[in-house]
Amino acid sequence: MIPKKLLKDLKGYAIVGRHSAVKPCFWLKKSLKDEGVCYKQKFYGIQSHRCLQMTPALICNQHCVHCWRPLELLRDVEGWDSPEFIAEESIKAHRKQLSGFWGNPDVNRRKLEEAQNPNQFAVSLIGEPTLYPYLPELVDIYKKWGSVFVVSNGTNPEMIEKIEPTQLYVSLTAWDSESHIKLNRPIKNFWENILKSLKILANKDCRTVLRITVIKGYNDFPEKFAPLVNLAQPDFIEVKAYMYLGYSRLRLPREAMPEHSDVKTFAEEISKLTGYQIKNESVVSRVVLLER
Repeated sequence: MIPKKLLKDLKGYAIVGRHSAVKPCFWLKKSLKDEGVCYKQKFYGIQSHRCLQMTPALICNQHCVHCWRPLELLRDVEGWDSPEFIAEESIKAHRKQLSGFWGNPDVNRRKLEEAQNPNQFAVSLIGEPTLYPYLPELVDIYKKWGSVFVVSNGTNPEMIEKIEPTQLYVSLTAWDSESHIKLNRPIKNFWENILKSLKILANKDCRTVLRITVIKGYNDFPEKFAPLVNLAQPDFIEVKAYMYLGYSRLRLPREAMPEHSDVKTFAEEISKLTGYQIKNESVVSRVVLLER
C-alpha cells in the first residue's frame, strides 16, 4: 500500500500495518549509551530509554516549511488498522529496531532490557496523528502501559476534544491566517480550526503544552503569539528553535535556525507578555520551558 518512493524516504522507520510507523529517537539511543537524555526527561521526568516514538497516521494536511520530515506522505488510506493491532505491532517493531544494540558493548544493559517494555509513548513521529479516527482508543491502550504524549498541529479540533493523553501538545509556527498559509502551507486554510483547538486546550483535564517553533526571520515575534497563549492557557509553553535538518534544508536557509540565546530572548518576552515563568531550558536542544 505504501509507495516505493515513500518507503525510500522513510528509511530508518519501521512500517506498522497500512499507515503507521515507529522509529527510536536520537535521544533514546544516546540514553542507552549513557551519553545524555532528551529535554522531555529533564522537563517532565519521563525516561528517554523507555520511550516509544510512533505515528498512527503517515498522512498530513500541512506541508510546513520548517518540517524536516518527508512531506510526500500517504494521500489516502484504504481501511484503518485497529488500535489494538497498532499498539501491539508498534511494540514489536520497537523491539526489533533495538535488537542491534544487544551487540554493542557501550550500551547500558539494564537500560536496554527496560527499553523492551516502553512506559512512555510519543505519538508525534511524522504526519498528523489526529487524522487517525481511532486515536482515543489507541491513547487509552497506551495509557495502560505508561504515559502518552500526543503532538498535534491543531487542525482537527473534534479529535482534540476527544483525546485525553497524559500530555497534549498543540504545535504553532503561525499567529494568524496569513502566516498560517505562508508557513504551514496547509491543503486548505485551517486557521479557524486551530483557534478552536486552542480554546479546547484551555479546558482539557490532561496536562497541556503550547509549543512555539521559532524560525529566525520568519516568525520570531513574541508579541504576536502572546494572544494565542492567553487563548489556550496551557500548563506549559515550550519555545523551541527550528532546527536546520532533513528536508527542511530544501526550503529554509541555515540562518533561519535560531541560537539558543535567540530562543531564550523570545521566551523572556513571552514571559513578560503572559505572566508565564521560565522554569527550565535545554541548550543542546535549543528549547526553553515556561510554566504558569
